[in-house]
Amino acid sequence: MTITSDITIIGGGIIGLLTARELITAGATVTVIEKNLLGQESSWAGGGILLPLYPWRQADAISRLVLQSLRLYPSLAAQLISDTAIDPEWNPCGLLITKNPDFAAAVDWCKDNNIDFQHADNTFFSELNTTPINPLWLPTIAQARNPRLVRSLKQYLINHGCDLHEHCTVTAISHDNKRINAITTSAGQFAINELVISAGAWTKQLFQQFIGTNIPNIAPVKGQMVLFDAKPDTLRHIVLDNDQYLIPRLDGKILAGSTVEHDDFNKTTSTTAHDQLADFARNLLPVLNDYPIIKHWAGLRPATEHGVPYISKHPTIDNLSINAGHFRNGLVMGPASAQLLVDLLLNRPTAVSPEPYRLDRK
Repeated sequence: MTITSDITIIGGGIIGLLTARELITAGATVTVIEKNLLGQESSWAGGGILLPLYPWRQADAISRLVLQSLRLYPSLAAQLISDTAIDPEWNPCGLLITKNPDFAAAVDWCKDNNIDFQHADNTFFSELNTTPINPLWLPTIAQARNPRLVRSLKQYLINHGCDLHEHCTVTAISHDNKRINAITTSAGQFAINELVISAGAWTKQLFQQFIGTNIPNIAPVKGQMVLFDAKPDTLRHIVLDNDQYLIPRLDGKILAGSTVEHDDFNKTTSTTAHDQLADFARNLLPVLNDYPIIKHWAGLRPATEHGVPYISKHPTIDNLSINAGHFRNGLVMGPASAQLLVDLLLNRPTAVSPEPYRLDRK
């Protein structure tokens, strides 16, 4: 006998996985359908800084999700370690922002949102080659190691009976303009009770091809990064310098990122981006001249206008919802985004007002 899950999710990136976890925690049965491997697109490719770059320059709707996620992350990481024995490396290593020409706005944002901050004195710059402008030290800002977070979430879902389908391509979605009835995939047909589309940069394509109404304005934006094989404690905290950054992992490796490229769905890397990132990193932290670059990759971020995601029930199709369009901030907005969508699905009070994230917003 075939059992239809309470919720079926198309898209197995960080947003889809976190949404599945939130649903399972609430007692729902869940199926996740992913066209490639779980979490191997933007979720794997990003840096994992758990704060938007210069959040005071972002829409307030982004801050609302970010701040709620920051409250959720410590318990999320602890639960994943306990349940799966895979450490997502949630690491409150702190963030140094070297240049803040809008210092007053930065301080106001930190004060308004209870984010610890202090002026960064010269001790922070003894090994850095940059000219600081009103530098800020945010000591409680954390990072998560994307691939390990994805692995731990996948194992959590396996442990709790989630029905996972990788390399599973959607070929048709059957609906009568009021309800989704079934989806047809390369692995067969799935009957639908509730459907969530959480397919990152590919979400708009799915809506255009199979839904045909209320198409979300989501576009792919490529980002390239490189990884240095440095030793532990070469760098102890994240450094944001202008629009680029260095992120130290617990094993010593250091990520340098990233580019912002409008190149449709092209995920190829380029020598130009490699050299630009390498030059930035080695100039900012000269000790990196002693360490080789061991990886160079690209990912496609799901960009929306102003970076605000869609987290919403569909306005006309009763059993369709969306959780997509997080641009560069999928990891940091993820836990709160999953919580918000599940609150809407289960008619629970929401921790964050849902209005800014509606699919039919103007």
